[in-house]
Amino acid sequence: MSEAEKQAVSFACQRCLQPIVLDEQLEKISVHAMAELSCRCWVIYNGNPSNDSVFTVPIYGDNGNTLDPQDASSFDHFVPPYRLTDSINGTGFMLVSDGRDNKKMSAAFKLKAELFDCLSSNSEIDHPLCEECADSMLEIMDRELRIAEDEWDVYKAYLDELEQQREAPNVEALDKELDELKRSEQQLLSELTELKKEEQSLNDAIAQEEQEREELHEQEESYWREYTKHRRELMLTEDDKRSLESQIAYSKQQLDKLRDTNIFNITFHIWHAGHFGTINNFRLGRLPSVSVDWSEINAAWGQTVLLLSALARKIGLTFERYRVVPFGNHSYVEVLGENRELPLYGSGGFKFFWDTKFDAAMVAFLDCLTQFQKEVEKRDTEFLLPYKMEKGKIIDPSTGNSYSIKIQFNSEEQWTKALKFMLTNLKWGLAWVSSQFVSP
Repeated sequence: MSEAEKQAVSFACQRCLQPIVLDEQLEKISVHAMAELSCRCWVIYNGNPSNDSVFTVPIYGDNGNTLDPQDASSFDHFVPPYRLTDSINGTGFMLVSDGRDNKKMSAAFKLKAELFDCLSSNSEIDHPLCEECADSMLEIMDRELRIAEDEWDVYKAYLDELEQQREAPNVEALDKELDELKRSEQQLLSELTELKKEEQSLNDAIAQEEQEREELHEQEESYWREYTKHRRELMLTEDDKRSLESQIAYSKQQLDKLRDTNIFNITFHIWHAGHFGTINNFRLGRLPSVSVDWSEINAAWGQTVLLLSALARKIGLTFERYRVVPFGNHSYVEVLGENRELPLYGSGGFKFFWDTKFDAAMVAFLDCLTQFQKEVEKRDTEFLLPYKMEKGKIIDPSTGNSYSIKIQFNSEEQWTKALKFMLTNLKWGLAWVSSQFVSP
């Protein structure tokens, strides 16, 4: 837009605040019309339009430039003028003030401002308005007018109804009804007072119940905590109980198994390995073709002494003249009354022509085994050992041959067979003792 085409904008819409351009007719007010407007007054009706009492307010004073003192706020709704101009970067338009003050305003501009101000003062709508805002306001006023007309119709109908009632109202009846209504009012007020007191009492009771409810709620939470604690302890106790029951059942099972187990048979396993009698897999004896080490023979004698000692202790037998002492592979027989020990272990070759203690120990052991045999046969006359023993010899009843338990003046085969028969007698004695002391 060139400088010549710039158009001054003096007013803005009082609703949307957008600049507006007035109609050209307002710009072309003639001198006669201006004089007429300066002399005419706005007629302001007081109340009902049918009322004859009116008063007037002049727009201008005598000089046409000042306002009447009755309208001191003539410029309260005045909007400072703006004009359109180019933007700084030349890409659009912007509004800028014309820089004019009230003293330099033209008479026509003041007249327009006074007109708009007068219109704004005599209605609830500020002027001027743009076309869109004016249309919106007209629609609103139309709706209000229709509402007012509907109300007027209602009042008019009610007035016509009252005018059609010819009979005068019965004042006495109305007074009587009024008195009854007053008495009813007093009664209702007294009932209301009582109800308020009852309400206050109920509120107090509710407050007390609420307090008790809070206390009960706290007690409930405390009880639930205690319940949870005891429930946890109960679960742990039940777990311990089940664990103990399982342990007891396992222990009973093991106990029953142990009761059915022959401890002597488990501890002392007597069997044979060819020509050798064995106890716990230790061979007892020697052969020319099989040279058994003396450490194994000594260990076998230690197990044998331990077995005889356990059997005698089990049946409560005390040997005469001797006491067998289990001491591993260095076990021995103690001669009672002589403070002498007879070793049941060797450390050299087979022939000990000048060392008779080992032979004496074996003879003493066989004597103790004979005492055990006699004690068993005394308690059970039907029980007999398979081999007879007497004076250091063992007799085979099937052949009648006797085998010496000594090494001297004896062969390795006969000595080994005598030891094998001796272990067989011990095995039978072990079986008898086990049968006597096993619970049914």
